[in-house]
Amino acid sequence: MLYWAAVFFVIAVVAGILGFGGIATAAAGIAKILFWIFLVVFLVTLVAGFLVGRKVF
Repeated sequence: MLYWAAVFFVIAVVAGILGFGGIATAAAGIAKILFWIFLVVFLVTLVAGFLVGRKVF
C-alpha cells in the first residue's frame, strides 16, 4: 500500500510540473489517503505484534 501511495505521489508531482492541476490534486489526494490507511494498518499490526509476543506469567 505504501508503494501505491508513492506511485500516486510521483504521478501528482509529474502532473503538477506539466500543468495538469486537476490530475495532480486528485493523485495527491489518493496518495494521502493511501498513506494514512497504511499508517493505521502498520500501527495496528505493530501493537498486535507486541501484545501477542508478550508472555504472561
